[in-house]
Order: sequence, then C-alpha cells, then structure tokens
Amino acid sequence: MQGSLPPEAQEKLEELQDLQETAQKVAAQKQQAETSLNESKTALDALGDVDEDSVMYREVGELLVETDYDEAEEDLQDKVDTLEIRVEQLEKQESRVQEQFEDLQQELQEMLQGGGAGGPGAGGPGGPMGPGGAGGA
Repeated sequence: MQGSLPPEAQEKLEELQDLQETAQKVAAQKQQAETSLNESKTALDALGDVDEDSVMYREVGELLVETDYDEAEEDLQDKVDTLEIRVEQLEKQESRVQEQFEDLQQELQEMLQGGGAGGPGAGGPGGPMGPGGAGGA
C-alpha cells in the first residue's frame, strides 16, 4: 500500500515512523532514569536507619572505598536531585514527541482524505500506531 501513496504522504509516514522510534527511545531512557531514581531513594531511606558512626563503603568501579555518613548522604541526595530533574526533562520530551506524532498523524490523515477537508472531527483509525507511553504515565 505504501507504494501507492503520494510522495508527500509517504514522507509524512516516514516522519511518523521516525517519531515512533524517538518516542520508544525516550520512554526507555525515562524508564531507566526512574529505576535509578527509585534505587537511589531506597538507598537514601535505608541510610536513615544506619548509625552515623558506622563504617560504610561505596562502590567505585570494582573497588569498595570507605566513606563517612555525611558524604554518603550528600552523594545520594545529589544523585536523587539530578535524577528527578532528568525524569522531569524526559517526561516533557515524551509529551512533545507525542504531540508532534499526533499532529503529524492528523496531517497525514487529512492528506489521505482529500487535502485537509476532513476537519478536526475526521477521526478514523491510527490511534494504535501512536508511540504510546505518554498516556500511561
């Protein structure tokens, strides 16, 4: 079917596919950042149960290096703060990509229905093609 599409429609379809790939990459990055954030928050919470005088170690590459409570807490808090910002940025990026995808999908749909006469109520299939992720967060 793609071979019978006008060149402009084929181009829009390729852009949609590119946006879908971008959305999947952003969703994967966001998932990874959220996982790291949850792990860091869990570690920070666990640190609250540790006596401040306890000997602690942190992993540096393949080594365990002794650290003190304040340094460990500061490092974890910095990591949590950084990851929260990263997750927020990825959520915004995910929303932008979803919006671009929907706009492009609408343009393509109008193009295929006869040059834009369909209007905003044109509806129709194509929702499942979406990049997903933005509505499920």
